[in-house]
Amino acid sequence: MSMRCKLTGKRRNLGYNVSHAHNKTRKVQLPNLHKKRIWFAEQNRMVSVKLSARALRTVTRKGLDGFLRDEGLTLKDIL
Repeated sequence: MSMRCKLTGKRRNLGYNVSHAHNKTRKVQLPNLHKKRIWFAEQNRMVSVKLSARALRTVTRKGLDGFLRDEGLTLKDIL
């Protein structure tokens, strides 16, 4: 199961923790993902999507069909 937002494409960020002595250790920053069921008005059904918190705010404001239309995506792209 990938740590990737289906709508925005956000994924994990890799980098280094750098100490005062300039020692480097690997660090992973994970996206804030949530699995939600969202109403898709065009097909009158619920859709289960794994999305980031930022995408959830946008979908709440625009609706899933509006978000997909603005991003140029289809329902098959996110499922």
